[in-house]
Amino acid sequence: MFGLMVRFTCKDESAAAEFDSLVARTGEQIRANEPGTVIYTVHRVDGRPLERIFYELYRDKDAFEAHESKDYVKAFLSAREQYLASTEVDRLDFVSGKGVDVEH
Repeated sequence: MFGLMVRFTCKDESAAAEFDSLVARTGEQIRANEPGTVIYTVHRVDGRPLERIFYELYRDKDAFEAHESKDYVKAFLSAREQYLASTEVDRLDFVSGKGVDVEH
Protein backbone atom coordinates (compact mmCIF):
# COMPACT_ATOMS: atom_id res chain seq x y z
CA MET A 1 0.00 0.00 0.00
CA PHE A 2 1.03 3.56 -0.70
CA GLY A 3 -0.74 6.64 0.60
CA LEU A 4 -0.86 10.39 0.79
CA MET A 5 -2.30 12.85 3.27
CA VAL A 6 -2.67 16.30 1.74
CA ARG A 7 -3.81 19.51 3.47
CA PHE A 8 -5.09 22.22 1.16
CA THR A 9 -5.89 25.72 2.37
CA CYS A 10 -8.14 27.70 0.03
CA LYS A 11 -7.73 31.43 -0.57
CA ASP A 12 -11.23 32.41 0.58
CA GLU A 13 -14.79 31.06 0.81
CA SER A 14 -15.49 31.57 -2.89
CA ALA A 15 -12.31 29.72 -3.82
CA ALA A 16 -13.24 26.93 -1.40
CA ALA A 17 -16.61 26.47 -3.11
CA GLU A 18 -14.96 26.33 -6.55
CA PHE A 19 -12.30 23.94 -5.25
CA ASP A 20 -15.00 21.66 -3.81
CA SER A 21 -16.73 21.60 -7.20
CA LEU A 22 -13.45 20.71 -8.94
CA VAL A 23 -12.86 17.96 -6.37
CA ALA A 24 -16.35 16.50 -6.90
CA ARG A 25 -15.92 16.35 -10.68
CA THR A 26 -12.49 14.76 -10.37
CA GLY A 27 -13.67 12.29 -7.74
CA GLU A 28 -16.32 10.95 -10.10
CA GLN A 29 -13.61 10.08 -12.62
CA ILE A 30 -11.38 8.51 -9.97
CA ARG A 31 -14.21 6.28 -8.72
CA ALA A 32 -15.12 5.19 -12.24
CA ASN A 33 -11.64 4.62 -13.68
CA GLU A 34 -9.11 3.66 -11.01
CA PRO A 35 -9.33 0.14 -9.58
CA GLY A 36 -5.90 0.59 -7.96
CA THR A 37 -7.11 3.58 -5.94
CA VAL A 38 -8.34 1.93 -2.76
CA ILE A 39 -9.41 5.06 -0.84
CA TYR A 40 -9.70 8.63 -2.07
CA THR A 41 -11.47 10.77 0.51
CA VAL A 42 -11.82 14.49 0.97
CA HIS A 43 -12.71 16.08 4.30
CA ARG A 44 -13.55 19.58 5.49
CA VAL A 45 -11.74 20.50 8.68
CA ASP A 46 -14.05 21.35 11.58
CA GLY A 47 -13.56 24.96 12.65
CA ARG A 48 -11.32 25.78 9.66
CA PRO A 49 -13.67 26.36 6.73
CA LEU A 50 -10.93 27.00 4.18
CA GLU A 51 -9.05 23.75 4.83
CA ARG A 52 -9.50 20.39 3.13
CA ILE A 53 -7.77 17.11 3.99
CA PHE A 54 -7.32 14.45 1.33
CA TYR A 55 -6.58 10.89 2.39
CA GLU A 56 -5.49 8.72 -0.52
CA LEU A 57 -4.58 5.04 -0.40
CA TYR A 58 -3.35 3.16 -3.44
CA ARG A 59 -2.75 -0.56 -3.95
CA ASP A 60 0.93 0.25 -4.59
CA LYS A 61 3.18 2.94 -6.08
CA ASP A 62 2.34 1.74 -9.59
CA ALA A 63 -1.37 2.42 -8.90
CA PHE A 64 -0.43 5.89 -7.66
CA GLU A 65 1.60 6.54 -10.81
CA ALA A 66 -1.37 5.37 -12.91
CA HIS A 67 -3.59 7.81 -10.99
CA GLU A 68 -1.17 10.68 -11.59
CA SER A 69 -1.02 9.91 -15.33
CA LYS A 70 -4.77 10.33 -15.93
CA ASP A 71 -5.82 13.39 -17.95
CA TYR A 72 -8.49 14.35 -15.40
CA VAL A 73 -5.92 14.24 -12.57
CA LYS A 74 -3.51 16.39 -14.56
CA ALA A 75 -6.37 18.84 -15.19
CA PHE A 76 -7.17 18.88 -11.46
CA LEU A 77 -3.53 19.48 -10.52
CA SER A 78 -3.36 22.41 -12.93
CA ALA A 79 -6.73 23.97 -12.09
CA ARG A 80 -6.50 23.69 -8.29
CA GLU A 81 -3.72 26.26 -7.94
CA GLN A 82 -6.03 29.20 -8.66
CA TYR A 83 -8.07 28.34 -5.55
CA LEU A 84 -5.29 27.56 -3.07
CA ALA A 85 -3.22 29.56 -0.61
CA SER A 86 -1.12 26.54 0.43
CA THR A 87 -0.62 22.79 0.00
CA GLU A 88 1.08 20.36 2.39
CA VAL A 89 1.75 16.77 1.26
CA ASP A 90 2.80 13.78 3.38
CA ARG A 91 3.66 10.49 1.67
CA LEU A 92 2.55 7.56 3.81
CA ASP A 93 4.04 4.09 4.20
CA PHE A 94 1.22 1.75 5.28
CA VAL A 95 1.75 -0.13 8.56
CA SER A 96 -1.69 -1.53 9.46
CA GLY A 97 -5.34 -0.63 9.35
CA LYS A 98 -8.98 -1.61 9.35
CA GLY A 99 -11.30 -1.29 6.40
CA VAL A 100 -9.04 -2.44 3.60
CA ASP A 101 -8.02 -5.90 2.57
CA VAL A 102 -4.27 -5.87 2.73
CA GLU A 103 -1.54 -8.39 3.04
CA HIS A 104 1.28 -6.89 5.01
